[in-house]
Amino acid sequence: MPPISSKVHINVDLGEGYGNYQPFPDDELLPLIDFANIACGFHAGDPLIMSRTVKACKAHNIRMGAHPGLPDLQGFGRRRIDIGAEELEAGCRYQIGALKAMLDGEGVPMHHVKPHGTLYGMCYQDVETCRAVYRAIPLGVAVFGLAGTFHEQVAKEMGIKFFAEAYGDVKWSKDGLLVIDRVKKAWTTEDTKKHILSQLEKSSVTVVTGEEVELPFEGREVTLCCHSDSPGAVEIVTAARGIVDGFNEKHGYT
Repeated sequence: MPPISSKVHINVDLGEGYGNYQPFPDDELLPLIDFANIACGFHAGDPLIMSRTVKACKAHNIRMGAHPGLPDLQGFGRRRIDIGAEELEAGCRYQIGALKAMLDGEGVPMHHVKPHGTLYGMCYQDVETCRAVYRAIPLGVAVFGLAGTFHEQVAKEMGIKFFAEAYGDVKWSKDGLLVIDRVKKAWTTEDTKKHILSQLEKSSVTVVTGEEVELPFEGREVTLCCHSDSPGAVEIVTAARGIVDGFNEKHGYT
């Protein structure tokens, strides 16, 4: 048996347009995913896009979470911003609250929170940043993050349910962290499949410098993340769906 001992789900970032600009294939991705991380306004996602995304996810029985980011529309939340803990907590609470209002309007609960982009990286690099973000998470709502980092440590401190993330379209560094690109690079379907299978079946990954690094998935609930803004996103998530379903079936995870 692999170190992962429970059913794996797929999560994808959705609603990452703004105004008339909705550049990513959300409609095509909806039938393929289990969880949606919905942009809440700071890096992408205006009120109308949030509302429409919530309605679409509800129609597909997708569990939804907030995807708060840094206040960086032009840089899509992938530029580092020096921001204090008080402002960061308030900004995340503001974004999460906006999505919660949309969910309340549709009578569906918020399942999780997942910080977006550079904020995600800042949270696993600095414990006080992570605490500021996590203080904004509503009671009873889970968090998605990197196992074995401040993401998990702070979740335990605060009594927040934690889901460890694997990645279908992001590379890892040799210290077990992510290589977050400003602009997503293309993946071949074959590379995507190898990347995901290694993480699920062996809890390890070949990192950018060529080494194979173990990932601390054992004993944790795992969700596989893919991105709607990756080139070939539909092909990537389609491949991921087949692998995840095959993995869950093979190991009897229901």
